[in-house]
Amino acid sequence: METQSPHLIVADADLVYRQAKAAGAKIEIEIKDEDYGGRGFSCRDLEGHLWNVGSYDPW
Repeated sequence: METQSPHLIVADADLVYRQAKAAGAKIEIEIKDEDYGGRGFSCRDLEGHLWNVGSYDPW
């Protein structure tokens, strides 16, 4: 059982979203603009691991 999921900060969340879908990832949370800024989504890879991807970088 996993208790962690990585959050990837990317320059173009829409591009990564399209690539993830094309590769067969299961989208858990559709891509959207966030209230705090940036754009992101969550998906599971083919092995079932949860990934969070977004363009917001708090640093």
